[in-house]
Amino acid sequence: MIQRPFKQVDVFTSTPYLGNPLAVVLDGDGIDSAAMQRFACWTNLSETTFLLPPTEPSADYCVRIFTPGGELPFAGHPTLGSCHAWLQAGGKPKAAGRIVQQSAVGLVAIRREGERLAFAAPPVRRIAPSPTLLAKVAAALGLRAQQIVAAQLLDNGPSWLGLLLNDADVVLTLKPDHRALRELGQKVGVAGLPSSDGSPQLIARSNREARAFARAGEPAADIEVRAFAAPIGVEEDPVTGSFNASLAQWLIADGHLPERYVAAQGQTLGRAGRVHISRDAEGQVWVGGDSVTCVTGSVTL
Repeated sequence: MIQRPFKQVDVFTSTPYLGNPLAVVLDGDGIDSAAMQRFACWTNLSETTFLLPPTEPSADYCVRIFTPGGELPFAGHPTLGSCHAWLQAGGKPKAAGRIVQQSAVGLVAIRREGERLAFAAPPVRRIAPSPTLLAKVAAALGLRAQQIVAAQLLDNGPSWLGLLLNDADVVLTLKPDHRALRELGQKVGVAGLPSSDGSPQLIARSNREARAFARAGEPAADIEVRAFAAPIGVEEDPVTGSFNASLAQWLIADGHLPERYVAAQGQTLGRAGRVHISRDAEGQVWVGGDSVTCVTGSVTL
């Protein structure tokens, strides 16, 4: 084992400790898969990444992404956090203003939007869930059928059952049965729009948490999101790039949301994550977020 450069980055926030933390080993060369998995379990974060030399000529670097429960082909917050760490450590992209990340899902383009990074959402496969699965998941979440506006199975590498609920406050008050979700083997993401109570944005609500987030300087949001991933060892993910990517492709395409919006995630965990979504003229959805480095040092691996 040798000393390797290491960073711990907070993603989808500009304020340290209010986003989703990510462990980044900047030199993963020579570490076998079993050792990567052990370290990911030890960090006990939702994801840990290892940066490697690319094998694709057009890529700037390669990344492997691990949760405490296994390796992922793609994930959003590790994409942005790994890119942030790579650039901060002196990485030089081959093309100005554009970074290309290689992962198991393929090549992912990342662009700079000022200080913010945004990745191109990978293609998503969508199918309607079976009534049986939907009923079991609803029971595990404590939802009534009339509270579910729409549902889709979404797959952009990771697979999520996406549920659009009739009210953001319903999203925030869910108390999932994580054991039941783990037994179903299904990751579930839920989203809710503000109720039509005269408040145009979620941040305008007068609850204590929203006021705290306003003080933290995070922007107002248009939709509230939560993600439950018990099957991969993470009961609730603080802020989830992969789910927000596929969610945006679904909800924009079906007319539930405009081509540009901000999603809030992590409030129930004491976080203030903000995911910046936009769809360009070519129809490509971009998923953006701020990142801030909280720990810099080395790790023995």
